[in-house]
This record gives sequence, C-alpha cells and structure tokens, in this order.
Amino acid sequence: MTTRTTTLARSRDELAAALVGQDLAPTRGRPYRRAVVMTMGALHAGHLSLVERARELADTVVVTIFVNPLQFAPTEDLARYPRDLDADLDLLTGPGLLGEDDLVFAPDVAVMYPGGDPVVRVTAGAIGEVLEGAVRPGHLDGVVTVVLKLLHLTQPDVAIFGRKDAQQFAAIRRMARDLEVPVEIVGAPLVRDDDGLALSSRNAYLSAGERADALALPAALHAGVAAADEGAEAVRAAARARLAGLDVDYVALVDPDTFDEVPDDHAGEVLLLLAARVGTTRLIDNTALVLGADRREERA
Repeated sequence: MTTRTTTLARSRDELAAALVGQDLAPTRGRPYRRAVVMTMGALHAGHLSLVERARELADTVVVTIFVNPLQFAPTEDLARYPRDLDADLDLLTGPGLLGEDDLVFAPDVAVMYPGGDPVVRVTAGAIGEVLEGAVRPGHLDGVVTVVLKLLHLTQPDVAIFGRKDAQQFAAIRRMARDLEVPVEIVGAPLVRDDDGLALSSRNAYLSAGERADALALPAALHAGVAAADEGAEAVRAAARARLAGLDVDYVALVDPDTFDEVPDDHAGEVLLLLAARVGTTRLIDNTALVLGADRREERA
C-alpha cells in the first residue's frame, strides 16, 4: 500500500481546518493558489490526468470524492456505483499527483446534504434539457447543484473538469459564468485506453465481449470525422452505421456552447456526441470536428 501524506477530510469542520493549513503553505509560483478536481471515486487514469493538470496550475490541490445521489434517477446505478476509498487514495499519491500540502475531501451524503435533499437547487437550463438531459431528466441539474456546493466548500481559484462528458462540462462552465462564480473553469482532454475506448468508471461493468462491442463508439467517432467534408448529415450517418447492433440513445452534432443541434448545411466547429448501451452499461463519447467549407479552407 502507498504511504500517504495527503490530508483526508470527511466532515465540513475537517475540510475547513485543512483549507486553513493550505493557505499557510508556501507558494510555488504557479498561476493559481488552489485547484479542485471533483470526482465520484472509482478513479482511473483519466481522473489522474485531471489531478496532474491541477498540480501544474495550482500551488495546492483538493480532490473531492462524492457519489452524488441528485444526479441519479431512481432506475439508475447509484447503489452499485463502484466505491473503494482506500484504492482511490492509493492512486492519488505519487509523482505529479497529491502531496503533503494537498487534500482529499470525501464526505458522505449527510455531510453534503445535512437537511436531506436540498429544497433549493440549481438548474442547468436549456443545456440540461437535451441529449443527456432528455434521456436522464434532472441529471445535469443534480450535477451543477453539487458542483456549486463543492465550489463554495473548497474555495478554489480554478476547477478542472474532463471533457469526456462534454455536455456536463458545458453546463458547469455556463453555470459559473451566469451565476458569477469567481472560479476559473478549465477543461482537460478526454483520455482513452490503448484500444481507443474512453476511460470511464463504468467500463468496469463490461465483460470481455461487451468491451469489444464498446469499441464501436470510438470507431463511430472516427467514421464521423472522416465524413466531415461531406457535411452534417453524412457525419451522422457514418457514425450511426458503426453503432449498428448497439442500443443507441443518440448520435448528435451540436454547437459546442449552446448544445443546439446544428442544421445539415452548417459549416464550422461542432461536437459529435454519442450515447449507447452495451449490455446493461450505458456509455458516452464525443469528439470535436470541423464541418464542411471551414474544414476545406483549413486544408487549402
């Protein structure tokens, strides 16, 4: 087991005391004083890449580990979501990760929501009503509510989020902007395994055969990018063709800021978003691409 020097806080009082200790830590001259990386545990290399980015940007780093019930529907996998705090803490300790001046905040539900489910919540607005919001009603409202609470509790200067869930990142960034939250929201690149599958805690649910089937998602993204010169409809068709045989929730081409679906004659930068079920496991993936004329001009 890894020797740990990072502080673990489980309560609000422990968190407050640890943050005071961070304020007393010597400056290392990085752009920000404190960074936060928010997770639901079941950590993997994708999460660790966020911590490494936080380490580059800030003198001290807070990692939160909290499985947030507000973002799970009654039919979803809250009860079986993987939880192993000791394993997560071991992974977080190492070169370029957490050290003695850093902090892990791992509250339980009673600490985060001491009065039960909050009466007042944040809404993700229009971004939270399409795609993931349509398939999982209320999901993104639960995300932005807990993110705002954790920003208040951890008091960072910068927060780093992965772009694997591009819609979630867009909702968080818009929430911070619209509510004047004085925190810089930074997106970090999506991380893939050697076979191309986007890293996700839910990948642990996949059998060997299902994992092979799941490779249809990155293949669909590659097919969509290859068809970008032909326009939006060709991209959608190419991606859908690679997903044949899976239970597909959506294949969408959207504006990266509004998440509005782009028209067939659109030219410019878009996000290609996929969601599909492999066995009983629901997976999402995405990539940026440039449609039509703008892409041809780039190559000229």
